[in-house]
Amino acid sequence: MLTVLEAVGGLPPSEYLALLSHSGSRGSGATVAQHYSRVARDLHPELSQALGHLAWLDVSSGAGQEYWAAMELMGAYAAANHELIHRHVARALGAGVLLDVENHHNFAWRERHLLPDGTDREVVVHRKGATPPGEGVLGIIPGSMAAPGYIVRGKGDPSSLRSASHGAGRRMSRTRAKQEFTWADLTRVLKERGVTLLSAGLDEVPMAYKNIETVMAAQKSLVDIVARFDPRLVKMAPAGEAPED
Repeated sequence: MLTVLEAVGGLPPSEYLALLSHSGSRGSGATVAQHYSRVARDLHPELSQALGHLAWLDVSSGAGQEYWAAMELMGAYAAANHELIHRHVARALGAGVLLDVENHHNFAWRERHLLPDGTDREVVVHRKGATPPGEGVLGIIPGSMAAPGYIVRGKGDPSSLRSASHGAGRRMSRTRAKQEFTWADLTRVLKERGVTLLSAGLDEVPMAYKNIETVMAAQKSLVDIVARFDPRLVKMAPAGEAPED
């Protein structure tokens, strides 16, 4: 259920049925990253084994341009996944789409920024666990399967390189979550929050995530909240199926 707090995207304040999906490039993006990471390490034999993961590719080099093009393709593929998921669900429900919001995260962008040394130039901004809320741009900051998510309007704060959190963020690893919590723990929390679960793994229990309200309060200077999404029906990767980060 989506509660629109102020007029956004042509929607007046009211309650709406909403679909929130999270889908990456289904492993192909990770394969691209792993391949070009190996290429970068091979090009920098001067780095010790401990520092090998810091190897880089010059974006003006042939390998760098190849990697950038492959990364952009994976980003477009991930966006297409979202679009098709929403299109098929809307068609199955016989529902019309009133507002569609899509935003990347865990991605790299070429952007112009005013840097601390006073120069204004093009840089590569990699937002891991973050998303780019440019001034006036709509974005999504989800919580967990039992916590609210928010549609936000970016303020374009230059001090954060026009960035905000992608979501609540994990407070523990997937491995620890599966060790620490049981299905009984998850069932109790979902019942309290009025959420029906179709499938998920214990690595996605709400208790493994930070408090979304605390996270939102910490970034008031970066975004304005325009709508609140409260989950009621949840389907995630079943236990045993690797999730896509």
